[in-house]
Amino acid sequence: MAKSDIRVLALDLDGTLTNDEKQITPRTRAALDAALAKGVTVVLASGRPTAGVTPVAQDLALGQPGRAGAILSYNGGAIVDCGPGHRVLWHQDLPAAMVPALCDFAAQQNVAIVTYNNQGIVTERPEDPWAQREGFTNKLPMIKVDNLAAYVNYPVNKMLITLDPVRLPHVLKAGLERFAGQIDLYSSSPFFIEAVPLGVAKDRSLAALLDRMGLTRENLMACGDGMNDRSMIRYAGVGVAMANAEGPVKAEADYVTTADNNHDGVAEAVERFIL
Repeated sequence: MAKSDIRVLALDLDGTLTNDEKQITPRTRAALDAALAKGVTVVLASGRPTAGVTPVAQDLALGQPGRAGAILSYNGGAIVDCGPGHRVLWHQDLPAAMVPALCDFAAQQNVAIVTYNNQGIVTERPEDPWAQREGFTNKLPMIKVDNLAAYVNYPVNKMLITLDPVRLPHVLKAGLERFAGQIDLYSSSPFFIEAVPLGVAKDRSLAALLDRMGLTRENLMACGDGMNDRSMIRYAGVGVAMANAEGPVKAEADYVTTADNNHDGVAEAVERFIL
């Protein structure tokens, strides 16, 4: 592929674009600045809620003149343009009946469950240490409610079960049995189980975005490290896995960086394939 063919750069955040301190290092920032100057659209593709990705987009000045960008949040449940007006370009919501059903399931399993509003992370258990990890990652406040199912009277793209990693396999198995054919459930970390609409994935929403832009998958480079990044790495014309990526993720990639997320793996890929 000619380097000039890449018009869209999709980047996972945690474990990919940011280092373990959740920061973008100077070399990586410089590489992104150069890619944006060439007219490449940068898509921040994360499992985080939109509000949790927005500060990173603002830090990179995406949406400013000459810096085209978009936020792909909720693992593909929504895409928001970073330009004026922050138009929602794509979204898929959980069926409304799934909110109380998931809350009931979490209560039966005695685990925390969270979702999101415009201000932060909403949960009945803000003191749960695994839920607090979601707050730390997104730099969003924890909002306590007495009855989450009753509180959520608005569309949600995702709910998140947070739990001790020792319990995750059992709870995930029980959830897959209960909600088979209704929603998708999968583990995105040792202590998170994602609950999203059927078929939601990063590749599907990126395909919708490329179609809007009149582009194809050959115009896309995607970089990631986690299991939820496999679909976009497989789909992209150039799929890149970080050196710190899990084995199955590396198996999907066209290129595996020699550097991890703490040592400018994204910069390595951008310099090689775009610059």
